[in-house]
Amino acid sequence: MGQIASKTQLRMSFLRWAMVVVPLLLLLGFLSGRSVPVGAQNHWYVALEKPAIMPPDWVFPVAWSILYVLIALALAIVLNARGARRRGIALALFVVQFALNLAWTPIFFAQHRIDLALAVVAAMLAAGTATTLAFGRVRSTAAWLMVPYLVWVGFAGVLTWRIGQLNPGAATLVPAQHTTQML
Repeated sequence: MGQIASKTQLRMSFLRWAMVVVPLLLLLGFLSGRSVPVGAQNHWYVALEKPAIMPPDWVFPVAWSILYVLIALALAIVLNARGARRRGIALALFVVQFALNLAWTPIFFAQHRIDLALAVVAAMLAAGTATTLAFGRVRSTAAWLMVPYLVWVGFAGVLTWRIGQLNPGAATLVPAQHTTQML
């Protein structure tokens, strides 16, 4: 029973993790994005002045879907690395950064708290960087899969900061919508 797993067994184990983790992260991201009206469906957001570098609304769900697949694959790689040193801390850091990620949408779009959303983005970037470094100590491929996410979170931070600059009274632009949209 003390045999080492074959490459095929290891590949199948990774695929099983990926088949669970990728849809799970996509679902959680989808639910976070649908928990409140976003983009053109959010009257407050529509009323905001946007920076010149703001991509069109359709870019965000496409970009986030791709990024969620990439970070889910990174997570699957680390989950599959049983017995790897520091795997536990890498997984804990991932959970923290992903929880922050999911919190951003309701903070920005429902609470209209650009200042808090910016703080969350900064925390996401810090936790995401720590996660990437920790993933790199477990499997370098997992760390590289996190890099596009870090770049996009940095870009999201610039957008959030710039929106805050352009809209100093943003919280009072349109009364907060107290309804919750689910699916």
